[in-house]
Amino acid sequence: MNILTFILAMVLGAAAPIALLVAQRRNQNNALSQQEERSKLLLDAAQDKADTMAREAELRRKSDQLRIEEEIQKKYTQQKEQLNEQNRKLEKREELLDRKFEQLDQRERDQDRRRTQLDKEEQRIQDQKELYSQRVAEADHRLEEIAGLTESQAKAQLIEGIADDARRESARLLKQLEQESRESATREAQEVIATAIQRFSGEFVAEHTVSVVTIPSDDMKGRIIGREGRNIRALEAATGCDLIIDDTPEAVVISGFDPVRRQVAKRTLEELVTDGRIHPARIEGVVKKARKAINQEIMEAGERAVFDLGLHGIHNEIVKLLGTLKFRTSYTQNVLSHSIEVGFMAGIMADELGLNSTIAKRCGLLHDIGKAVDHETQGSHAVIGGQLARKYKEHDTVVNAIWSHHFDIEPASVYGPLTNAADALSAARPGARRENVQNYIKRLEDLENIANDFKGVEKSYAIQAGRELRVIVGYDRVNDEGALLIAKDIAHRVEDELTYPGQIKVTVIREMRATEVAR
Repeated sequence: MNILTFILAMVLGAAAPIALLVAQRRNQNNALSQQEERSKLLLDAAQDKADTMAREAELRRKSDQLRIEEEIQKKYTQQKEQLNEQNRKLEKREELLDRKFEQLDQRERDQDRRRTQLDKEEQRIQDQKELYSQRVAEADHRLEEIAGLTESQAKAQLIEGIADDARRESARLLKQLEQESRESATREAQEVIATAIQRFSGEFVAEHTVSVVTIPSDDMKGRIIGREGRNIRALEAATGCDLIIDDTPEAVVISGFDPVRRQVAKRTLEELVTDGRIHPARIEGVVKKARKAINQEIMEAGERAVFDLGLHGIHNEIVKLLGTLKFRTSYTQNVLSHSIEVGFMAGIMADELGLNSTIAKRCGLLHDIGKAVDHETQGSHAVIGGQLARKYKEHDTVVNAIWSHHFDIEPASVYGPLTNAADALSAARPGARRENVQNYIKRLEDLENIANDFKGVEKSYAIQAGRELRVIVGYDRVNDEGALLIAKDIAHRVEDELTYPGQIKVTVIREMRATEVAR
């Protein structure tokens, strides 16, 4: 028993390491199996991830391809539409060209037909001319045989005699008619103009393109400019005018094309200087106040002008524009005073001529209304004024007189020339306007040059401030009738080539002087 037990123990002792080895081998196999399974799982996951990434890449590729195809299709569609539009335009142009070609063909056929007719007519006229020339030659031959003179000699004598007779007769008739018309017209015109001038005396007001504001001291200039120029910039922005602050003692110059804005700026600056408080906020308030006062003054000036002329029914906008003319000048003549003066003169002349003086006054007062806005609107002031008068329902006669007072269009009634005459009288009144010295000298030279261009003229003098031209001709080169014709021709050339206020009198002097010395 003990032996069996020992043997069994020996067997068990030997089997234990073997079992342990078997168990370790089994554990190792299990671990390897688990590692293989994990590796397989990792490989499967990696494969799935790779497949997913491949599918996503394929989807992105297909999406990009689809987007590119859509963009290409869109561009193709746009280009196709543009091509279709160009094709439609080309088709229209082709149709238009076809119609023009058809019209040209038709015109060419018409011209060919007319050319054929003209050729036939020309041939007929040529035949008649040849027949006429043949008969004239026969008649001339008979006349030469009868008179004993050649054709050229007879023509020369005949032309010379006819020309002398015609020249003397025309000069005599012209002198007679001119003298009669001048006597009657001068008498009537002098009476009308003298009456108009005697009954009205307009006040002349000279305005300037710049305004000067007096300041108490030069220290005020720095306050007007302000810190870093903020005050002067605010003034210029609010008024629309330029302020010139230079070395002129105790003065600031305001410059601007719009006289109303310039007046607003002047009053604003005067009040600011008087008050002493000068800053941007204060400037805006004073500008609004000054602008309101100027607008009220404009309206009052327009109403006063209408009242002085005894007119009524004029639109408020027209009255306002009239008041604006108070701040406008033309050749240093105040335009509102000039318009009132023209209105009075036109009314007085209309009374003398038996016309409607109210319409004439209205035409004269409103004739320069376009100057109130001619710096804002393109065109001459006469055209702009006519458009304004039509816009505000003025009578057609008044509209036409305004439009035609400088003959931009043909006058439709006598009130157009009447307004022009009153306008010229007011402008030509001594002292009404001042003329640039260079322009004045140039005008006198042009007058004398025109006269010197005529044959037979020895000397010419522009006198009476260019309102009269004295022309001296040689007595042996020009006869009395020729002197009359030269005066007429010079006057016509002056009218055509020069621009001048009023009228210019042309006097041609022809005289013979004989001088001897007694020794």
